[in-house]
Amino acid sequence: MCDDQGQHQDEQSQRRLQNQLIMGNQGSVFFLYKITLVAAVGGLLFGYDTAVIAGAIGFLQIKFDLSPSMVGWVASCALIGCVFGALFAGALSDWLGRKKILILSAILFGISSLGIAVPSDLNWFVFFRIIGGLGIGIASMLAPMYITEIAPAEKRGRLVSINQLGIVTGILLIYFVNAEIAGMYDESWNVETGWRWMFGSGIFPSVIFLVLLFFVPESPRWLAKQGRNEEALFILTKINGPQKAGLELVEINQNLNTESVSFSEIFKPGIRKALVVGIILAMFSQITGINAIMYYAPEIFKSTGDGSDSALLQTILVGVVNFLFTIVAIKYVDKVGRKSLLLAGSAGMTVCLALIGGAFYLDLAKGYLVLISILAYIAFFALSLGPLTFVVIAEIFPNRTRGRAMSICVFALWIFVFIVSQCFPILLQSIGNAFTFWIFMLMSIGAFLFVWKFIPETKEKTLEEMEKLWL
Repeated sequence: MCDDQGQHQDEQSQRRLQNQLIMGNQGSVFFLYKITLVAAVGGLLFGYDTAVIAGAIGFLQIKFDLSPSMVGWVASCALIGCVFGALFAGALSDWLGRKKILILSAILFGISSLGIAVPSDLNWFVFFRIIGGLGIGIASMLAPMYITEIAPAEKRGRLVSINQLGIVTGILLIYFVNAEIAGMYDESWNVETGWRWMFGSGIFPSVIFLVLLFFVPESPRWLAKQGRNEEALFILTKINGPQKAGLELVEINQNLNTESVSFSEIFKPGIRKALVVGIILAMFSQITGINAIMYYAPEIFKSTGDGSDSALLQTILVGVVNFLFTIVAIKYVDKVGRKSLLLAGSAGMTVCLALIGGAFYLDLAKGYLVLISILAYIAFFALSLGPLTFVVIAEIFPNRTRGRAMSICVFALWIFVFIVSQCFPILLQSIGNAFTFWIFMLMSIGAFLFVWKFIPETKEKTLEEMEKLWL
C-alpha cells in the first residue's frame, strides 16, 4: 500500500513538473500585457496632450484675438516639439535605452501641463506647448517601438495597436474633461481660466505614466545590442518561455550588428526602400485630414450652425467612435492583415470625405449628414491608418537600424501634422469647407493606391525576417 501511495505521489509530481514546463515554455501572457499597457499609457498621454487643443482653441482665439493664421500657429505650435522629439528619440534611446527616454517623455509632459496652467502671455503658452510637444514626439515614436521589441510575432500587430488604443483613449478622455470644464461656468470664465484647467489636467496622467514606467523592464533587443544577453534572455523567457526565448535570442544576435549604426546605413539598399515606404505611409496618415478634424472638431461643428455646448458633445461622439473602431482594428489586425485593413480604411475615408465636402458645397451641412460622415470617416481611419501606420513603421526595420529609421518616419509624420494643422484654418477661410475636405479626399485616393502598390503584408513575420523581406 505504501508503494502504491508513493507511486501515486510520484505521478502527481511528474504531472506538476510537466505542467510547469508547459507553462514555462508558453511564457507569461500577464507579463506581456502588463508591459504593453504601461507603454500604451505613453500613447494615452500623446492623445490627451495633442487633442486638448480642440476644446481650448475657441477660447484662446477670443482671449488673444487671434487671426486665422495665428489660430493655426497656436493649435500646431506643440508640433514643433513633436518634430524634434521624434527626430532625436531614436538616437537617444539607442544610447540610453528605450525605458529611460520614455521616462524623460513623462517628465516633459508634466512640465508642460503645469507651465501652461499659469502662462503670463501667449509666448509662454507657446513655449510650454513646445516642451509638451517634445514629450509627445518621444512617446509617439518610442512607445510603439518598445512594444514591437517585446512582442511575439504572432501577437505583434495586436499589441502595437494597443498603443493606438491608448492614443484614442487619451483623446476621448480629454474630450470629456474639456466638456466638463467648459460646462462649469460661463464663456467669460472659460476665456480667462477654463482653458488653463484643460491643459493643467494633463499633470495627472503624466505622473501615472512616470510611476508605472519604473515597473517595466528594458527592451530585450536593446539589451542584446548592448551585449547584456543574460538580462535580455531573462526578459524574453518571461515573455516567451525558456525554449523559445533561447532560440529568439540566438536569432536576434545573428541579425544584430552591435557596432554603432550611422545614418548612412539607413540609406543602404533594402533598408532604404523600407524607409521610403515608412515615410510615405506616415505622410498619408496625416494629409488625409485626421488631425484637422481631431484638433478643430468643435469649430467644424460650430460652422454647421451648432452652439459651443452641442459642438463639444458631438466632438465626444468623434472620440467614442475612434475608441470603438480602434478596438475592432486590434481584434482583426493579426487575422485579416495590415494591407487589407489599410486598403479598406483608405477607400472608406475617400467616400466619407467626398460626402462631407458635398454637404458643405450643397449647403446641406445644417442637418446630420456632416456629423454622420465625419463619424464614418473616423471609424475607417481608426480601422486602418490610425493604428496600422505605427504598426508597419515599427516592424519593417531590422533591429540595428530600427531606432534611427523610426525616428525619421515619425519625424516626417509630425512635419505633416504641423503642415495640416497650420494650413487648415487658412484653407477654410480661403477656399471654403467643401474644397478643403475634397483636397483630403484626393489624398485618401493617393493613400489607397500607395498601399495597394507598395505595402507588403507583414503579419506573423518576425522582426528578424523583415530585412530579408525588403532585400
